Amino acid sequence: MDKFIEIFALQAGFAEMLIRGTTMYWVLYALLRISGRRDLGSLGMADMLVLVLVADAAGNAMSGDSYSMGDGIIVVATIVGWSYLLDRLSYYIPPLRRLLEPQRVCLVKSGRVLASGLKREHVTRSELMEQLRLKGVASLSEVHRAYLETTGEFSVIRASDANKGGASTLEEDD
Repeated sequence: MDKFIEIFALQAGFAEMLIRGTTMYWVLYALLRISGRRDLGSLGMADMLVLVLVADAAGNAMSGDSYSMGDGIIVVATIVGWSYLLDRLSYYIPPLRRLLEPQRVCLVKSGRVLASGLKREHVTRSELMEQLRLKGVASLSEVHRAYLETTGEFSVIRASDANKGGASTLEEDD
């Protein structure tokens, strides 16, 4: 029983682990928000390497050389708590959601590539064409709108779908 208690005993203290978890959460959140979103939809080898290195560095920074399970649980609970809190707050406070989440960006409008959207998100024309091909688009003239969504995924509204008439449920004010 003593070993069990020793494993979960706090070494660094509750407040220190809470501060470390909160600090790393916000630093990583800010860095990921600044770095863009176009690679969220797919993870390449370089992206995976960065993810592993960031996780390792963040883990070391958050633990502060602590090997206690209790300290680790506090840090994990802090990170999950911030994520839960921000998710709920952004649901009830729309201006906060606009601040925390990137807005979708229109990349193609009525068959024309919008260079400003590509430039804003650092998406090359060939990357856009690749995504359109993956969506089954053979020609730009088939595209009414193409967006880079907040998740990093590409969405395409075909011209044939847009011309069917009726009220649209989509916000297409780009």
